[in-house]
Amino acid sequence: MQTVTVLGATGSIGCNTLDVIARHPDKYRVFAITGNSQIEKLLQQAKACACRYVVIADESRFQHAKHIAEELNIQAEILCGERYMNDVASAPEVDIVMAAIVGAAGLNPTLAAVNAGKRVLLANKESLVMSGALFIQAANESNAEILPIDSEHNAIFQCLPSHAEYGDLQGVGISQILLTGSGGPFRDRPLETFSTISPDEACAHPNWSMGRKISVDSATMMNKGLEFIEACWLFGAKAEDITVVLHPQSTIHSMVQYVDGSVIAQMGNPDMRTPIAHGLAYPERIDAGVAALDFSRLADFTFSTPCETRFPNLYLAIEACQAGQSRTTQLNAANEIAVEAFLNERIRFDQIETINKETLQRLEPTEICSLQQVLEEDRNARDMAEKIVREIS
Repeated sequence: MQTVTVLGATGSIGCNTLDVIARHPDKYRVFAITGNSQIEKLLQQAKACACRYVVIADESRFQHAKHIAEELNIQAEILCGERYMNDVASAPEVDIVMAAIVGAAGLNPTLAAVNAGKRVLLANKESLVMSGALFIQAANESNAEILPIDSEHNAIFQCLPSHAEYGDLQGVGISQILLTGSGGPFRDRPLETFSTISPDEACAHPNWSMGRKISVDSATMMNKGLEFIEACWLFGAKAEDITVVLHPQSTIHSMVQYVDGSVIAQMGNPDMRTPIAHGLAYPERIDAGVAALDFSRLADFTFSTPCETRFPNLYLAIEACQAGQSRTTQLNAANEIAVEAFLNERIRFDQIETINKETLQRLEPTEICSLQQVLEEDRNARDMAEKIVREIS
C-alpha cells in the first residue's frame, strides 16, 4: 500500500490522479490533498478519498473551509498556509507526491517533497523552469525519484533505454529528442485576427481539457517552450538535442530518435490518466481507465515545424533556455503576469509575447546559486512585467 499526497487536487491533473487512485484501493491511499480557491470541490474530494489532511493555500478561505467541512461531516483535519503545504509533501508517512500546482506557487512544496526523498510525480514544470539546477541537485542529494507526468516528458521517459545515464544521451545512441505539440486552437487561424482572440477562445483546446492558464500557454505555445526547458533538466539534454514537432492529432506524445535511424514513439489517446498511472505504478503497469487506441479509426498522422511568426513565445523560451537559469526564471514570471492580464482582459492575446519579450529586455541576466535568489529573480520579473502591462493597457 502506497501513501500519496496530491498537491493541487482540484486542477485537471489532481482530479485525474484521484480518479486513478480510486480505481486501485488495494494499492494506494490518500494522505493529504491541497487546493487554493475551489474550496467546496476540494472538500468533496476529501470526503470521497477519505484523506487525513486537507491544506488550503489561501488563508483568507480557511474559516469558510472549516464551516463547509463541518457541514459535510469531513473527518480530515483542515490546515492552512504554505508551511502545512510543505509538511504534507514531506511527511514521513508519504511515499508519493503528485506535484500538480500550476505556476511558481508549486515550487516550495515540490522542493519540500524532493528534499524529503519522495517519489515526486512532476506535473509542475515551473519547478524546473525556475530552479532546474537547484532542483536536480536536491534530488541527487536526497535520492528523490523524479518521474515526469506531462504527457510529452512521460513519453520521452518511456522511450529512453532503461540503462540511460543522466546527461549522456549520445552514450546510449540517442541523436534527438522529438518533443511533440498539437499547436493548440490557433494553429491555422489567420495571423491578422490574433488581436481579437478572446480568453474563452484561447482556453478552448481542441484535444485536452486543462485549466485556463495552461490552456492559454498552449495557445501561445509557451507551454511547449516551458516543456522544452523542463526536458533539458529532466534528461540532462542540451537545447540542440531537442526538436519541437507539431502533431495536431496528439496521438504520439513524443519520440526519441536513435543514431541507427530508429525512432521510438509513445502513443495513446490524449488522456492524462495514462502518464499518471505510469508514474504511480512505475516500473509496473496498472489500469488507468483509458481506452486503448483503435488503429482502424485513426485517420492520419501529420507533422510540421512550428512557425516562429505564429508562435514567438515558443522561440523566446528556447532562447531563454540557451541563455541560462535566470532568463528562464524571468520568462516564467513574466508569462504568468501576462497570461493573468490577458485572462482579465487587460491586454490582447498578441500582447502576451510583447510583455514577455520586453521584460527580458529590461532585466539583466544574473547568476543564481540559491533558492532565495530564484525567488528574488521571480519577484523582480513579476514587478517589471506588471509595470509593462500597465504601460500597455
